[in-house]
Amino acid sequence: MKIRTRPLVIALAVVAGLLAAAFAWRRKGAEAPLSTVAVDRGDILEVVGATGTLEAVVTVQVGSQVSGTIQSLYADFNSQVKKGQVIARLDPSIFDARVGQAQANLISARANVERSRAQVADAQQKYERAKELAAQNLLPTSDLETAKANFDGAQAQLKASDAAVSQALANVNQAQLDLSHTVIATPIDGVVIARNVDVGQTVAASFQAPVLFVIANDLTKMRVNAAIDEADVGRIANGQDVNFRVDAYPDQTFAGRIEQVRLQPTTVQNVVTYNTIISVDNARLKLRPGMTATVTVIVRRADDALRIPAAALRYRPEGFEARTGGRRTSGAGAPSGQGAATTAAAAAPQPSGSGSGGPPGAGSTGADTSRRRGGRGDQGGQGAQGGERGQRGLVFVLDENGAPKPNPVQIGISDGQFVEVRDGLQEGALVVTGVESGARAATARPSPGATTNPFVPGRPQRRQR
Repeated sequence: MKIRTRPLVIALAVVAGLLAAAFAWRRKGAEAPLSTVAVDRGDILEVVGATGTLEAVVTVQVGSQVSGTIQSLYADFNSQVKKGQVIARLDPSIFDARVGQAQANLISARANVERSRAQVADAQQKYERAKELAAQNLLPTSDLETAKANFDGAQAQLKASDAAVSQALANVNQAQLDLSHTVIATPIDGVVIARNVDVGQTVAASFQAPVLFVIANDLTKMRVNAAIDEADVGRIANGQDVNFRVDAYPDQTFAGRIEQVRLQPTTVQNVVTYNTIISVDNARLKLRPGMTATVTVIVRRADDALRIPAAALRYRPEGFEARTGGRRTSGAGAPSGQGAATTAAAAAPQPSGSGSGGPPGAGSTGADTSRRRGGRGDQGGQGAQGGERGQRGLVFVLDENGAPKPNPVQIGISDGQFVEVRDGLQEGALVVTGVESGARAATARPSPGATTNPFVPGRPQRRQR
């Protein structure tokens, strides 16, 4: 009986050893390697993005005040013009005829004035003679009154003739002015960026002046008319630096400065934007009117600041849970020494959208939270000063055992990729940003009840089939 029992005990011992080895191997395989990044220094820019259109600072539309046929053109696209330079002429024949007719009417009106003066002189002479005869009772009173009425009528006719002369003179001036308008001259120095007519084309200026040319004053000084979303306009102010790109030069960045934030809103499909004028130096004449600019407004900046990747604020180990306001934390049931750290971490507000117990990288970034909240402070780099209070966040560092440990930090501005660290970390410290790519797929499934996460208490789990 003892001989039979001994092989059974040996077999059970071998099976137990194999199970223990398999258990240890699977436990070791479940420990997924963590990805860490060292805290370094660099420049961080908090920006607001928008799109806009390049345009000249001063653009004049040159039109015609009279109707007619284009007789000749003296300017074309891209022509450099000076103020007062003739750039087009209309056919003046009709206007010459109108001037001649108006001058003839003026001559006729002046002749009528001379005739009226002669009539006044004659009526006055007759009236004087009638008064002398009436004084001697040689003329009836009715004849005297008739002579006086003729004299008064002649004076009135003279005034009417004088008025006709003035009217005829005005018609002459109007005809000459219309004739002068057949000569189109540029009102400013600049370059022709549009020509809308050709020789022989008829232009009609009945209700509004047709546009013949569009002239830009100085293309070395341009501006970008950008549309800033209403959610970001509160962080935009005059004098802020702007970087922008155009499709014509994809590898080149141009600089500008905000000149004006207009108060008039523009609503397109329930989207409210505000036009923002950005002054641009175009000394090399690379930029052209009408180009679409992708604008980046530098709201705040931090030079040579401590920074961490935004992914470090998003990382949360499996099973970790921190809640504010004195509510439940995950410290209970954690391994020795982890409860206090977790409770301390719970006192710090988490970045918006950081998931509790979710996979690493889930939720919105702490950088977005910093950009939304921190952007309400001072503009133009004032937020990067040490005197301004930053937002609190939570990152994880490795302890002496290589396990992730929560570490509250005070964060500042963010550019979406990096977040400024104002307090809580030293340069060179390693922060956890997630699990190395492919590590979870390469590791074996942990055995029931086995776990390597310090924030997940060991408890029996149902074996997955």
